[in-house]
Amino acid sequence: TGSLSAYYHDNLDWSKPDDREICAMRLIAKMPTLAAMAYKSHIGEPVVYPRAGMTYAENFLHMMHATPTKAYKVNPIHARAIDKFLILHADHEQNASTSTVRIAGSSQANPFACIAAGIASLWGPAHGGANEAVIKMLNEIGSVENIPKFIDDVKNKRSGIRLMGFGHRVYKNYDPRAQYMRILCNQIFEQLEYDDPQLQVAIALERAALHDEYFKKRNLYPNVDFYSGIVLRAVGIPLEMYTVMFALGRSLGWITQWLELVSAESAMRIGRPRQLYRGPKQREVQTIASRQSGFLHFDDDETPQLGAGRQSSGTVRRISSAKAPEAPPDSYTREAPGSSQPA
Repeated sequence: TGSLSAYYHDNLDWSKPDDREICAMRLIAKMPTLAAMAYKSHIGEPVVYPRAGMTYAENFLHMMHATPTKAYKVNPIHARAIDKFLILHADHEQNASTSTVRIAGSSQANPFACIAAGIASLWGPAHGGANEAVIKMLNEIGSVENIPKFIDDVKNKRSGIRLMGFGHRVYKNYDPRAQYMRILCNQIFEQLEYDDPQLQVAIALERAALHDEYFKKRNLYPNVDFYSGIVLRAVGIPLEMYTVMFALGRSLGWITQWLELVSAESAMRIGRPRQLYRGPKQREVQTIASRQSGFLHFDDDETPQLGAGRQSSGTVRRISSAKAPEAPPDSYTREAPGSSQPA
């Protein structure tokens, strides 16, 4: 993504409205191509180019699944699911990656570099890996019968057991995006006549958690990631592409946030978050002479000397005792760390 600035270096003046607009359009247009290219390279297949006459979601699915030897017809149900997934993930307040984009943009970095910074932030599992973690959690639960034990393990804080896809830093009740994602999930499964045991596990887990006082007191309700992974799997998106799909949807919000930032030229200032020092208060510093340990100096002739504040052109090492070791023999040579040969 960051390398796009090398291809489109002639329209990177953020102070010109026309340049800003064309950069935004290019970024949005290139993201599905880059995402599909990454997937094809990952599985060792030839890259498939985009085609005119297809919608945004259709083109992405075509580039993901078509091959030079086999025609691929995009399922319209899959395309609608991808469209809605991207809309629900387009933008969501000042989260970690969006704030990263704005901070980078405040330094007047080019928009492609700013979006690349946002992708780097989204890469972290605590941000962009949530829907993938939900799928792994559902796999570990296995079946509806195992849900009561899983709930007990979560409440008892058993090591390694966490309820993924629940809770949000902003929403203290049901995430409104999760409601639409659940509806989308049910629609996709009905239209495709697709049966996924994980959907039944997810529905039962949601029901159990919503009726448990432990989770209700902690405001733990399903978020958008709880059902999004199941939707992606139903339309043929592999698990390793889930964070990429998140970035694909969020790129629209990122570039819109960047446009908002740089459009207000008169108010644009470099980001400088405040940092409050909460460390130890003023401490007394001991003089060199009063300290327990000294410094062992190695001059060019490798003869160790102990002294405080003595200048030396050789190596300075800290020793734990003020007493200098015995002088080495004349044939003394210094060995390299981890080696039996002289350095």
